[in-house]
Formats: sequence, C-alpha cells, structure tokens
Amino acid sequence: MAAVQVSEAEKVYLMHGVRDDLRLDGRRCEDYRHMEIETDVVSNTDGSAKISLGHTDVLVGVKAEIGKPRPMVPDEGYLEFFVDCSANATPEFEGRGGEELGVELSNVLYKVFNNRHSVDLRSLCICAGENCWVLYVDVLLLQCDGNLFDAISIAIKAALFNTRIPKVRISEDEEGGKEIELSDDPYDCMRINVENVPCIVTLCKIGHRHVVDATLQEKACSVASLLISVTHKGMVTCVRKLGRGSLDPESIFEMTEAGKRVGKTLHAPLMELLQKEESLGKKRQKVGFLG
Repeated sequence: MAAVQVSEAEKVYLMHGVRDDLRLDGRRCEDYRHMEIETDVVSNTDGSAKISLGHTDVLVGVKAEIGKPRPMVPDEGYLEFFVDCSANATPEFEGRGGEELGVELSNVLYKVFNNRHSVDLRSLCICAGENCWVLYVDVLLLQCDGNLFDAISIAIKAALFNTRIPKVRISEDEEGGKEIELSDDPYDCMRINVENVPCIVTLCKIGHRHVVDATLQEKACSVASLLISVTHKGMVTCVRKLGRGSLDPESIFEMTEAGKRVGKTLHAPLMELLQKEESLGKKRQKVGFLG
C-alpha cells in the first residue's frame, strides 16, 4: 500500500485535530472527500465506471462472458476480479509491490461481492450445470491518495449498474443439442440488480478516535483499520481488520456502528446520481481524460 513519511510533530498536530473532530482538510471525522463518478467510459466493455475520490482515481470495467458454472453451485454465475496497480499511481506499485497489493485487493473484493447476498448470482445462470454468465471485473488504479477499498467498491457498484448483458435464447438443433443465441439488439439486454451490492467503509483508528476516508498522511498516523462492507439497509456483510496494530473490543464496536451509519448514507445519493446520469442518455456531457 502506498505510504508517506510524516514527522512526529505532524503526527501530534494531526492527532490533536482528529481528537477535536477537525481534520487537516477541514472535514469532520466521518466525512468523505469530494467524489466524482462517471459511467460508460470504456467502449469495449459491457459496463464501466470511473471514480475520483480526492486524488484517488479508479477505473473499473466489467466484461460478461459465457462460462461453466461451478460444481458446488450449478445454478449460479459468478464474478472474477483482477486489480492492476499502475506504477503511474505511485512508484511503490512497481514490480512485486503492485502485484502483492493487487492480489490482496482482489481477495477482499471476492469475499465482499461474489456471494448471493450482494449480487443475484442466479440471474446469471443460463442453463443450470452447463452454462452461466461470468462477470470479469477489471480494476485499474490510476492514482493513489488513500482509501482504495472504498473508492474501488463504489466504482464497482457503479460499473455493475451500468452493465448490460445480452439476452440469451436457447434452441435445440436437429441432433437434440442445445444452441445458445445472443441477441444483437443493444436494447434487448439484462440489467444487474445492484440494490443489495454493498459499499466498503474503511475506518482508521487515530489516537482514541477513528476517521472515514483517510488520506495517506492520516493513514501514516493510524495503528490499525477496520474494513466494513455495508448494504443500503445497513447490514454488515464483511468485516476485516487491517494494519499491524490491535483494536480493543470497545473500539471495534464503535467503528462497526460508525461504519454501518456512514455506509447506509452512501447508497441513496449514489443510486440517485447513477439514475440521473442514465436518464440523460446521449445528452450527458462526458468529462475527464476519457471524455
């Protein structure tokens, strides 16, 4: 993970600010930085989204391909994640550093999203035990300024909302075999229900308090973090502790409650923004370097 060097004086100054609910950039402890989201930014994918959270930029593309369902769940499709940590984001991503972080991020995303409580995996089934849709979710880290998990999860939800999967028709040939036909009409497609797709909230313990959406400087002052994935109803689907430090039970309870509260408030404005952008159709103005 990208890191910065912070002096002892800077740490003390930052920790005193967090204690008084005032961070270096003027935010309160449970406030996010300015966020910009844009969907349908990559033409050769079935769904895509780009998010800028402060100076953290993430691009997500979703590609749907027909594959074989897994033996344990023959009536469900599944998601595969790949995270590419671009060396342009930070020099620390060069070589093995970027690969190890990419694997760690992919494993967490798999646990958070690839389950029937987050995505309706049964809707991805084409023919039970034979064919299903496999969603390949590719994440590219363009710039890193802290809080990667939150930014990636929001971008994934936006990309899945933007994803359109062709309708499938199954017919039998003369020998009784099954043939799969994909509709070539771009409007004859299936959408993914993202209502229950969770957003990740990462809380960093700084002193005796915790902050949401930590910058790299704040991350350097944190001994441990708690990663919590929360649905629109406030239900926690995954919890993971990050960092070398320890967390006492009282801190874990307080951070979990804060994560549930913050995560629940993320979903409504996010969905409202995505639906508003989609309603504009071709009239919407594309921004950013991909516009």
